[in-house]
Amino acid sequence: MNQPSASSQQPATLHWQCLPFDQLSVHQLRQIYAARNAVFVVEQNCVYQDIDHKDPLSHHLVAWDAEQQLAAYLRIVPPGISFAEASLGRVLSSTSWRGSGIGRELLTRGITSLREIYPQAAIRIGAQAYLEKFYGSFGFIQVSELYLEDDIPHIDMLLSSE
Repeated sequence: MNQPSASSQQPATLHWQCLPFDQLSVHQLRQIYAARNAVFVVEQNCVYQDIDHKDPLSHHLVAWDAEQQLAAYLRIVPPGISFAEASLGRVLSSTSWRGSGIGRELLTRGITSLREIYPQAAIRIGAQAYLEKFYGSFGFIQVSELYLEDDIPHIDMLLSSE
């Protein structure tokens, strides 16, 4: 089956959900785990246990396409779990949606959703270093030295509460 190219897809055609873990259906959770595995384990060649104790504590922001396939995803982690601050993590877009602008839409919605759940919360992320300018365009600033996580250069970035 041929998938439409990223240029023919528009983020406006997506259905967005932000749900706590226990409100995700089994089908939705399977798609989330499959997408995270495809990106973070296979694509990035990092052998690690993706499913962790943070999932049940987190909210999950998902964009579904017209066929109910996962187009983009991130998780919103409460303060005190990954960092002292609330955080966004496992940020991804499916390969068929890359280049469509979905990453910007995902992060915009992620910040908004996090602030609805945790008003006035600062947001800390562990960002892949090559994405510093992307996250910086949302107001995140680098707050750590460069470090390796799974042999990938990362930096911590912070978006202050507004």
